[in-house]
Amino acid sequence: MEKITLVKEIYIEAFKNWKSFLLEHYFKIFSWLCFVLIAYASIVLIFRVSTGFSFSNL
Repeated sequence: MEKITLVKEIYIEAFKNWKSFLLEHYFKIFSWLCFVLIAYASIVLIFRVSTGFSFSNL
């Protein structure tokens, strides 16, 4: 739980004193998109490993 709070604090600090409204929202959306894509890739990898997917062509 402490790590989640630390990540939240870092996220809030990163966007605290931004001047440009457009850049602030662009980077917030971009950071959430990156988080979602990493989570999706992790879930897909876990699914592939758990179903016995062969990662090589040999």
